[in-house]
Amino acid sequence: MIQGSWRALMWIGLSELCALSLWYSASVIAPDLMDIWNLSPNSEAWLSASVPIGFVIGALFSAYFGIADRFNARKVFAISAFLGAILNALIIFTDSSFIGILLRILTGITLAGIYPIAVKMLSEWFPRKRGLAIGILIAALTLGSSLPHFIVIFFSSLSWKFVLICSSVLALLSALVILFILEDAPVKTKKLPFSLKVLKKVMKNKPVMLANYGYFGHMWELYAMWTWLPVFMTASFSTYSPEIPHWVIGLSSFISIGIAGGIGCVIGGIISDKIGRANLTMISMLISASCSIIIGFTFGHFILLTLLISIVWGISVISDSAQFSAAVSEIAEEEYVGTALTFQMCIGFLVTIFSINLIPVIQRMIGWEWAFIILAIGPILGTITMFKYKRYEFGNERE
Repeated sequence: MIQGSWRALMWIGLSELCALSLWYSASVIAPDLMDIWNLSPNSEAWLSASVPIGFVIGALFSAYFGIADRFNARKVFAISAFLGAILNALIIFTDSSFIGILLRILTGITLAGIYPIAVKMLSEWFPRKRGLAIGILIAALTLGSSLPHFIVIFFSSLSWKFVLICSSVLALLSALVILFILEDAPVKTKKLPFSLKVLKKVMKNKPVMLANYGYFGHMWELYAMWTWLPVFMTASFSTYSPEIPHWVIGLSSFISIGIAGGIGCVIGGIISDKIGRANLTMISMLISASCSIIIGFTFGHFILLTLLISIVWGISVISDSAQFSAAVSEIAEEEYVGTALTFQMCIGFLVTIFSINLIPVIQRMIGWEWAFIILAIGPILGTITMFKYKRYEFGNERE
């Protein structure tokens, strides 16, 4: 059972890494798409926000109908990854901004059948001590999300289309792995008929909702940071020295978001299984909030200091992410764990749409030095709610 669980983690994590490359596949080539689609600079945020919008739509649909708890998780993941790969590749053939952004929204909808479903599958394989396992899974998600930054280093001299092709091929591979290599977990959960009572049970469960509120604060910061940190680093490094090669900036972004984030997820998973989900999330959010406040003051001055803070931020901003999902999967009733996770992510990604679009507005008004400070609000509020969650944690009380 133990060997089978870790083997399942390997395949689920690998598939998650490959499939989540769809998330930022268009964002990293935004300058090319803006030129082809004749987008204004103000529209770049909507290009980035289109995937979260789609994810929210897909997650809301999934949570409403309880898809994660009513259908075979492997098949849902595989179908979603396959459709996401096709929709992502179709961007190559359009020169219309409306069609292009619509395809990105549809891609986001398919991702709602990948991320929460992967967490659900993993919770079935790891009935106990799943903090590290989900941490590794979120590390794969982090690396996958940042993978386009790595791909563009090699293909920036060729064509933007290669980034989309690579991410689509990776998503197709993930669908094949999940469908034909991964097995169903030996522990079967009861598949419920559709009922709104399931979603109501989620919202009436106080400890589940406290964990959700912490997650919402975390998400206010996370995707806005992932979206705009590479832009901030490009502007900062170019201001300091216009001769800095583009690949250096791309590599710095991949290290800060992907490598640092992946390390943070694993470390967070190990520590949380020892000190508890609440303690780990509070520590992580306080560190990430501090980074969001101070990083702007390095703009255009200290490249190494900017990179160092970015790495610390990259570690702390995601090190707690898995633990909110682990908390919900442990404290929610088994019959609606999938719906609870999907609902959590649905609202969480809805929050990201606002913070992603808020950053460029603040940046234009008062500059990069102050742009990220607004993100600190989320983790600070999240820390307060996770402090309240602590009393439910070790007793595993349910309401």
